[in-house]
Amino acid sequence: MSTKDEIVKSVPQNGFVGHPKGLFTLFFTEFWERFSYYGMRAILIFFMYYELNEGGLGLDRGTANSIMAIYGSLVYMSGIIGGWIADRLLGTRRTIFYGGVFIMIGHLLLALPGGVGMLFASMAFIVIGTGLLKPNVSSVVGDIYAETDNRRDAGFSIFYMGINMGAFIAPFIVGTIGQKYSFHLGFGMAGLGMLIGLIVYKLTEKKYLGVAGLQVNNPLKPEERKKVFTRFGIAALLIIIVGGIGIKTGVLTMDVFSLIITALGIIIPTVFFIVMYRSEKTTKDEKSRLLAYIPLFLSAVMFWAIQEQGATILATYADSRTQLNVGGFQLQSSWFQSLNPLFVITLAPLFATLWLKLGDKQPSTPRKFAFSLFFAGLSFLVMMIPAYLSGGETLVSPWWLVLSFFLVVIGELLLSPVGLSATTKLAPKAFAAQTMSLWFLTSAAAQAINAQLVKVYEAVSEFTYFGFLGFLSIVLGIIILILSPIISKAMRGIN
Repeated sequence: MSTKDEIVKSVPQNGFVGHPKGLFTLFFTEFWERFSYYGMRAILIFFMYYELNEGGLGLDRGTANSIMAIYGSLVYMSGIIGGWIADRLLGTRRTIFYGGVFIMIGHLLLALPGGVGMLFASMAFIVIGTGLLKPNVSSVVGDIYAETDNRRDAGFSIFYMGINMGAFIAPFIVGTIGQKYSFHLGFGMAGLGMLIGLIVYKLTEKKYLGVAGLQVNNPLKPEERKKVFTRFGIAALLIIIVGGIGIKTGVLTMDVFSLIITALGIIIPTVFFIVMYRSEKTTKDEKSRLLAYIPLFLSAVMFWAIQEQGATILATYADSRTQLNVGGFQLQSSWFQSLNPLFVITLAPLFATLWLKLGDKQPSTPRKFAFSLFFAGLSFLVMMIPAYLSGGETLVSPWWLVLSFFLVVIGELLLSPVGLSATTKLAPKAFAAQTMSLWFLTSAAAQAINAQLVKVYEAVSEFTYFGFLGFLSIVLGIIILILSPIISKAMRGIN
């Protein structure tokens, strides 16, 4: 019996809406982690650029948008560390728990009164914690299913719905408290959400997850540990020294730092692909699948570059360019962050049912990715209409944002749960958790690029900005659609 067979056999295979019981543990752990993260994110941009007398930090709006993009990129880049620690040191289960603890500490720091220094300290904890938790939760979801289990894609869709249920309610609770009463109180609510997630995880993991996530896939040998830890220590010390000198001399400005992050967003996944492809532990079939993964990776970067701007460009658009008084009812700009998860919750069951019903007749993974790019492009193209009608000056109807979020969610359901599932199937065995980290690097790369795009938004018209990115996404979608038979063949039997 293979290790994978032993893992699957140890998990109760029915009991949570027709799926393994372990999905319950992972569903609700991620539910509360996403509640904390998206609740915090719904008000963070406003906290940064609102004036001091409004409870904010009084930063320039363009700077706040750039920090948000850099922050989002670092959150997903840190998945590299989380994947490596899970694969080589702790296993995914223990790594998930420690990640949750770091996230909770980060939110609680934001709940304390403090300036920009406290903001960056809290961000550091959340960046590390999310990197430890997020890729590994998704990896364990893949572990609880057999490779030939037809429920796998549907299971990821259900898991994805759990993510978005937490993200949906968070802006209404955290956002309302943050904008109407106190930003710090709102951040405290986010920290409480992560605490609840940790409690759910610890109470149910042993009973429902079996041995899934306990094994270390590619453990460090005793003779390797000292050398690896020494290198990490030296690298960390150098970064601290160089960073400190750069800040003190004024060389390391926010613009320079954003350029560094953008470069890392491109370089790191490139190095990842090269290392895994050249590894002796990667078989011939796994090398072919890695090559097939490259166009899927690039498609996902393009998609997330548009989708992630819902928390930056579209968030500030909701706050400053949208009519928030509708029929005498006052909307909170943070509430628009609930649109994306609302539509995911509504549509995810339909997509899960559709994939089960179609079975082997469903579109291939590359074709699903191509279709997702079409919808992402359309979500920005529709924003050209209010930009044209308003001249970029007068307030516009909130329904334009509703339509934009709706279209990008259709694309998201064609790409994100499918991408998670495909990653677990295409991953080389020796790099299982690290390949999942590579999937989250699609978002890291996208937001690293967005750190520069938000500057372009301030320099060009809304019509030009939304139009260019929208058309670019559709063109890339057409290219992937044409190449889909070649990509599918290189996947070596994985659909």
